[in-house]
Amino acid sequence: MRPGRSDAYQEFAAARARHLYRSACLLTGGDTHLAEDLVQETLGKVYVRWVRISRADNPAAYAQTVLTRTYLAHQRRHSSRKERSTDSLPDIAGPGTSDDAHLRLTLVEALGRLPAKDRAVVVLRYWEDRSVEQTAAAMNTSSAAVRTRCVRALARLRVLLGDTLGEYARP
Repeated sequence: MRPGRSDAYQEFAAARARHLYRSACLLTGGDTHLAEDLVQETLGKVYVRWVRISRADNPAAYAQTVLTRTYLAHQRRHSSRKERSTDSLPDIAGPGTSDDAHLRLTLVEALGRLPAKDRAVVVLRYWEDRSVEQTAAAMNTSSAAVRTRCVRALARLRVLLGDTLGEYARP
């Protein structure tokens, strides 16, 4: 790759990495280590095709689609493994922690309990704010399948969260 194109890729990667990481964290149900791996794999795939991607209308959307498909492929390969290794326990929040942090943790935990494809639909539709058609294209499925998964995933989230969201609502 020529130096100018390499610079353009580096600028793109620096600008999009944080957003890709946040999306990956949601997709993985808060597994930050896996999220970092997915972002690195995504950026590697984008780099390989950067000459073509840089000419596209929306390279960021292309990268997001690559991230989603990379996540789904990872889930297919590792569907029988449900263990998550860690070298340390998470810090426990002290007094004075905002309700927003508790709400985010509750939502991430609930997302983590959804099946991989349902989680991907919820993240793409409601976090990424994509249309049904855009979500279907990113997941390589039909619009009807996305709508069905959305309804089922949201119903499952309501069951998982129950009345716990009410305690975070501000009067």
